[in-house]
Amino acid sequence: MGMTITEKIIAAHVGKEAVRPGEFHFVPVDVVMANDITAPLAIEQFERTGAKRVFDSERIILIPDHYVPNKDIKAAEQAKFLREFARRHNLPFYYEVGRACVCHSLVPDEGHCVAGDVMVGADSHSCTNGALGAFATGMGSTDVGVVFALGQTWLKVPQSIKFVYTGKPTSRWVGGKDYILATIGRIGVSGALYCAMEFTGEAIETLPMHGRLTMCNMAIEAGGKSGIVAHDAKTAEFLAGRSRRPSRIYQSDPDAEYKAIVEINVGELEPQVACPHLPSNVRPVGELGGVRIDQAFIGSCTNGRYEDIALAAEVIRGRRVHRDVRLIVIPSSLEGYRRCIAEGLDEAFVEAGAVFSTPTCGPCLGGHMGVLASGETCVSTTNRNFEGRMGHLKSFVYLANPAVVAASAVLGRIASPEEL
Repeated sequence: MGMTITEKIIAAHVGKEAVRPGEFHFVPVDVVMANDITAPLAIEQFERTGAKRVFDSERIILIPDHYVPNKDIKAAEQAKFLREFARRHNLPFYYEVGRACVCHSLVPDEGHCVAGDVMVGADSHSCTNGALGAFATGMGSTDVGVVFALGQTWLKVPQSIKFVYTGKPTSRWVGGKDYILATIGRIGVSGALYCAMEFTGEAIETLPMHGRLTMCNMAIEAGGKSGIVAHDAKTAEFLAGRSRRPSRIYQSDPDAEYKAIVEINVGELEPQVACPHLPSNVRPVGELGGVRIDQAFIGSCTNGRYEDIALAAEVIRGRRVHRDVRLIVIPSSLEGYRRCIAEGLDEAFVEAGAVFSTPTCGPCLGGHMGVLASGETCVSTTNRNFEGRMGHLKSFVYLANPAVVAASAVLGRIASPEEL
């Protein structure tokens, strides 16, 4: 019997010809990441192990990105704790404010994760890196603290679900965010519980890398252990000039065994919107035209890359943000942030009446720079719309792609760009 791409990556790391779902293994880790929220607990666990040094200073990445620039004294203390640990252990990949960006954009952009890797992060959306053909997953801070010391982690081999995306979008406003929202809407928030979500098919082959990153990012919203797209020419193009080590390329065998195979025709999709308070509460944008909004947010690790911002700028350019709406635009990538400024995209938003700011996770988790008050409604390009996610417990969050969010900011209600 053949193996899936995920099983092949794990087997290669543990030195076995084959592994099977349900088996437990101690798996060597190629790269591990933590941020300003999760790293302090990981560091405390590392110190409890009694280890005097980290397993490999060049395989640990620390990124303050959630509450920075420091929003208050507690945030400042958290960032200081990371900084001091990085200095003690001579970690070259501690990214200070000004060099850092949203962690799940930085790791692939800086070439820290490549195809064939096992990557773990102390953040649930670490599965983003599966778009590179890697096995990437999030785990608790205490587990990551042990990885800091040992360079390996205890792992149960997940079952895989194969998602086959066929057809071609009939609307230019439909992309990776809509594919994954439609998927979660179909299978539910626990439909892929502890499974590797393998994204395949002709629609994935033509999907740009930023769309693949978005899809793998939201695998966790379906309960997935990971999301993954096999390495191909698009992966190679993205990694060229970035990779810090060679890729190891794996493909699923034709006779690999899957828990399930799910087919989705993207030609049948219009832009999708996840309604409060679950990413699985998905409806077509055309059904939500009466939903008034107070805030629109374009950014986060899910849809804050340059291509996402550029798409939103195309919609917003020459228009004005509705008088009753706050539009906040925050690129997730430092590379993308600089490119937006170089191309004048920041001016397009500012002239429209929006806020354009430096990379941070702030609004996504209701941390700062966009916290919602009681009764307020936000349409957002983020990945999670649980109750209270972006602020008050009595606020409401809708998830959509960047073009929909930009159009909604103009019209003051959830809307498709085709309405403009």
